[in-house]
Amino acid sequence: MKVILTADVKGQGKKDQIIDVSDGYARNFLLPKKLAIPADNKAINEVKNKEASKQHKLDVEKQTAKEIAQKLENIVVRFVLAAGPDKRLYGSVTSKEIAEALKKDFGIEIDKRKITLPVAIKSFGQFSADVRLFTDVVGKIHIEVAGKE
Repeated sequence: MKVILTADVKGQGKKDQIIDVSDGYARNFLLPKKLAIPADNKAINEVKNKEASKQHKLDVEKQTAKEIAQKLENIVVRFVLAAGPDKRLYGSVTSKEIAEALKKDFGIEIDKRKITLPVAIKSFGQFSADVRLFTDVVGKIHIEVAGKE
């Protein structure tokens, strides 16, 4: 008997997966516990529509991530900070500060955990950081740190 799982079933499959099980297992265990529904044409179409919707949503998110990555290429985030006599900053520029500056200055909202700094920014100069926007979409942020006069 073909059934569509409504929840993950150990040893059988994951939610929304169509599997073939014995009639007794389906009638006596899966169906009464509402772990599965019979796989008729209507249910199969619903699963396919759900899957297509999920795929479309992922495609839209990926496209949005690519557009944001394109915008980030042309952006330079500038920080004007105080430093000691040896030109080293008091503290460092963190990914949180970079995310806040992007949101405030450019209106681009990025989670601080997605920003990867290759080295700690503790001095003046120009730096770049990677931003993981989607599974295989990575953008670059250019960072410039200058001293207060």
